[in-house]
Amino acid sequence: MRNIKLGVNIDHIATLRNARNEKNPDTVEAARVVLSSGGDLAVMHLRGDRRHIKDSDLERVRREVKGMLHLEIAATPEMEKIALKVRPDSVCIVPEPAGGASAQGGLKMTGKLAELEKMIGNISKAGIDVGLFVDPEPQPIRAAHNIGADSIELCAVKYSESWGKKLQIKELEQLQLASFLVKELKMNLSAGHGLDYYNVVPVARIEGMDCLNIGYSIISRAMFVGLKTAVAEMKRLMQ
Repeated sequence: MRNIKLGVNIDHIATLRNARNEKNPDTVEAARVVLSSGGDLAVMHLRGDRRHIKDSDLERVRREVKGMLHLEIAATPEMEKIALKVRPDSVCIVPEPAGGASAQGGLKMTGKLAELEKMIGNISKAGIDVGLFVDPEPQPIRAAHNIGADSIELCAVKYSESWGKKLQIKELEQLQLASFLVKELKMNLSAGHGLDYYNVVPVARIEGMDCLNIGYSIISRAMFVGLKTAVAEMKRLMQ
């Protein structure tokens, strides 16, 4: 049996709470349920616009929950400062499009990357594993390695949105080829964005995969079966 880690993104617990500006559902309780039901990491994305997770959510989960905390942030000085203050177990630097839209691809690893390299270095010096969310292509993976990233999270959106067996196989092969390069560079490997109960198994079987980060589909499933069951079901599929 393979032991691939499952990171469960609890952002949309906060989305529901914010709809009524109430205290519940509580992100601390969500993180506890995730970590006691088969999840290996509680994942939180602190956006610049704070549209779901708030600073207080992040601080409380770090302070009150025993377990691994994985923080997703944009490459900004504000987020670097917060990461160094909260000290999660790991960080993934992700793109954050203007206008509140969800990213439909990985970081564009082109042009001058000195500021990003400096941010990675500062967070790494604090003993925090730093990953970059990139497309499953050689150029961004090599660029991430060259500027000191510890980990790569492959963007699975093209695979997740592919229709038809032929196209899905093509995108899956792209993820597998990218995973070979990540492991050749001796980096930790994860994947995420769009994975659900229907498409997760082939990605979980990719050689070298260490962790899958999944949020929306698990929280959606939890609306009908409960968060504990939804997390446990996903974990079983991954094994």
